Parts: sequence; structure tokens; C-alpha cells
Amino acid sequence: MNQIAINNIGDVLFEIGKVSRADLDRAMEVRRQTRQKLGRILIDLGTVSEEDLRLAYSKLLQIPIWEKRKDDRYPVVENMPKVFLMANRVLPLCLHDGILDIALADPQDSLLAETISIATNREIQIFAGCEKDILASLESMYEGELKEEDTAASSIEVMDDVEHLRDMASEAPVIRLVNSVLTKAIEIGASDVHLELFERTARLRYRVDGVLQELAPPPREIYHAIISRIKILAKLNIAEKRLPQDGRIKMRVAGKEVDLRVSIIPMSYGEGVVMRILDRTAVTLDLEKLGFGKEFLLKFRRMVSKPEGMLLVTGPTGSGKTTTLYAVLKELVSPETKIITVEDPVEYSMDGVNQIQVNPQIDLTFASGLRSVLRHDPDIILIGEIRDRETASIAIQSALTGHLVLSTLHTNDSASAFTRLMDMGMEDYLLSSCIIGVLAQRLVRKICEKCREAYVPEENLRKTTRLQEGDYLYKAGGCDECNNTGFKGRKCIAEFLVVDEAIRRLVLAHKDSSEIMRQAAKTGTKNLWEDGLESVRRGETTLEELLRVSSDT
Repeated sequence: MNQIAINNIGDVLFEIGKVSRADLDRAMEVRRQTRQKLGRILIDLGTVSEEDLRLAYSKLLQIPIWEKRKDDRYPVVENMPKVFLMANRVLPLCLHDGILDIALADPQDSLLAETISIATNREIQIFAGCEKDILASLESMYEGELKEEDTAASSIEVMDDVEHLRDMASEAPVIRLVNSVLTKAIEIGASDVHLELFERTARLRYRVDGVLQELAPPPREIYHAIISRIKILAKLNIAEKRLPQDGRIKMRVAGKEVDLRVSIIPMSYGEGVVMRILDRTAVTLDLEKLGFGKEFLLKFRRMVSKPEGMLLVTGPTGSGKTTTLYAVLKELVSPETKIITVEDPVEYSMDGVNQIQVNPQIDLTFASGLRSVLRHDPDIILIGEIRDRETASIAIQSALTGHLVLSTLHTNDSASAFTRLMDMGMEDYLLSSCIIGVLAQRLVRKICEKCREAYVPEENLRKTTRLQEGDYLYKAGGCDECNNTGFKGRKCIAEFLVVDEAIRRLVLAHKDSSEIMRQAAKTGTKNLWEDGLESVRRGETTLEELLRVSSDT
């Protein structure tokens, strides 16, 4: 290691591959503004973990590493009260031969080491430790000694003053708490983080595999500071508490690049926050791995290989519509094909695909973006969502003039797509001419294969699921592998309506969705319930899970 690296913790982290030069430049800029230590800044930015920093200190100062162990016991040292140890992140490890071993979160603090040596009249040997482990060990050492007045003194008053909130939001405890919430969400594979405030408590919930799970909430006293911290990161107005606000955060959490869509709304006792986590590394853009069956994929791939027409994917929010369309694009992208997307927001970055981010503030809407797209001679157009008459009209015209148009729509089933578009003012003859297929889908949680339990269903259940005598189903158990939920991961269930001549006649006659589905069933279309039942019979999910997202119609 060269001389510069020896004297600089940032360069050590760079040499061991934990940060990039861009990370260091960003941290140095924050350091110039805040005067904080570089290692602390890198942790607060989510660039490195405390374990990474501990390793770097060990290499920089040539000192041993201390790791927390469950059964370790630590000495109470005279002239080193708890308040001093907690404030300075110092943990006495052991006394031997006139030497006191201590773990420090910042081993470079030579003045602190000298102070401890003078106070204890001992030679000091320093170990590099993690701040969180040092604090947890100190809490265990002094458990039960915390007095009520200490609690009162350490509590943070809720302050509505904007400058005070800004100051609180910039304090290390709040920064670490927000980073901790996001790190935990990514570790357990959450898609959304929900923060809410009520009269007496705050609430923190994560949505994992489509279901909300409650975790230990942040202290109510610093809830407003947490919201302010999130607003600062999302570049929102910290003083505005009466109106909804939306923003985006791009940050590194536990060394991972993630995008967050932030939505803040005013509620009775304070603002509520939902953060959608767009972790591109956690998404598989593969139609097989999304859980679609072979028979379905054969029919679906035949449809998306057509040179023109409109293919719609329908379902509620969070049912995986965009992921399915991008899995389709991944199969279609090639040097011979020009693909352009218009989205709000762009959720997946894909090589070979031209992507446009909608921005209503500068009048770049789905409709205005689509008009410009058509001048760029695309073969395939993906529209994030058809929301209004103008977008629907341009999309239909595009499908009728030699383009393959892929888009999403909010309807409960595939057959309702025609009614929805007619409600927007689209002509029946245009819809019957341009729509080639409609895919309705839902996501069901998959049973954890490590802990699932087989059982023989009762007679009425056997009839519902059309099982033979002696066949069995599975129910969710619970183990460490699935975080004791009984489920791990999700898969798609789907109904795919192919538009043929019979369907076109029904659309022109303005028949309702149930009649259209009956006609589709005659040509082999399975509805969502039937497709889900096959997954239940194969032991991929449970009947209760299927009932949660669909119903026997």
C-alpha cells in the first residue's frame, strides 16, 4: 500500500474494492459541508457497511479486529462510566498484565485513546470494532441501570419548526435509522416500505411477496425528523405538510444501487410515506421464471412475434404487469428491431431499448411522447399505461399502422379491457381491429419447499379443486428459510384471451365481459381461477393464497 493509502481511510476502502472514486468524491463533498469524519459519511450514505469500515481501519492502522460474540463478558473499568463509553463508542474488552484492551468504532481517535490511558493508568491496546456491536454490548453490560430521568433526558421533542426539523434530519441517529430501515427492507426482499403516524404510536410495515408485515416502529418522538430526512433525500419541500408530494431517491444501500419512488400524503396525525423499492438486481426478466406454463408461453410467444397489433396486460397495481412486458421485450430485442418505450417512471434499464421518462411538469405526457415516438420509425412501442382517451387513441392508431404496441390497463379480467377502452371513448370497430390479445395476471406467493406440509383435503375441497381420491394438497408451514411465513417468492397466474373472429363479433355487438369470456373458454382460454388451481394441485401455492387474489367465477 502506498503512503497516501496508509494515511487515508478512503483510499484503503478503495484499494480493498469497497468504494469507487466517484463514491469517495461524493463523500469528500459532504465532508467539506458537514466536517464529519469520512468513514462515518460513507456509512451514512449507505456506500459501505460498518464491517467494511472496520476492516479498512484494521488494515490502515495494523490493529486487530474485534467481533461481537454472544457469550462474551466485558469488565466494568473504574473511571470509565457508561455515559463516557456510550458517547465515545468505547468497549472495554479485557484487563491483562497492566494492559487494557478496548474496541473503538473510530480507532484513529488518538486523543480518545490517550484520555482512556490517563484515566485508567493503563497501557491501551486498540481493536477495530463496529459501532452497532459496541453499543449493543454496552447496553447488555449495563442492562437494568437506565433510570427514568435518563430516558426523559434522551427523548427528542417533536418540533414543527422547519429549521429545527432540518437540523434533526441531518443528525447521525436519524440518518442511521433511515438507512437501517431501507437496508432491512432490501435484505428481506420487500417491494414497499410504509411509514404511518397515529395518535399514540408510529407504524412501520414492509410489503413482502405482496403481503404487509409489521416491524418494530421508529420512536414517535423522531417520526417528523425521519419524514424530513426522506424529503431531503427525495428533494421535496420540507416545509410543505398540507399537500401530497412525490419524488425519487437514488442511493446505495449496503453497497447496492437502488431506486426509490417516494410518495408522501398528509393524514390526521402527520404525514404518511410509502417508498417503492426498485431493486433491479432482484428482478428476473424471464417468462419461464415468472411462473407461466409451457402451453401458455407457446400461445403467448406466437402472439408477441406478430409485426403489428396491440397486446394488453391487465391487473391491479403490483400484479407484475410491467415486469411481464419487460420480459417480453428481453426476448424481442435485437439489432433488426427498433424498440421505444414511454413510461412513468422507467422501472428497468435495458440495453438496445430506447426509453422515455414521462415528465408532466414540462408537458411530456404519454400522449405527447407517443406522437414524437412515431416519427422515429419504431417497430415495437411499449406504453407504460393507457390512462386517458388521448393516449388510447394514439396507441390504437399506432397498432393499426404497422407497429406492435404493448401496454398495461387496470381491469379485473382480460375481457373487461374492451369495455374499459370503450368507456374512454374508443370506437368498437377500432378495438376489434387492433387488439390481438389481452393477458390478465395476478401474483400468488409460492409455498416454501423446505417447510410445506401435505394434507388430504375434505370432500368439498376435493370437489372445488377437482382432485382425485387420495390426492393431496399442501399448506404453508414456517421455517428460517422463509422467515416463518411459509412462503418464499411469487409466481404469475394468468388468463390469456386471444382475439379471434368470434371475439371480434362480440366486441362489435357491445357484449359484456362475461359473454366474451364464455366464448374464449370454448377455444381453450383458462380464467385466472382455473390457472391458479393448477398451481395449487402442483403444490406451488395454497388454496387460501389463490382465494386471496382471485375467486371461483
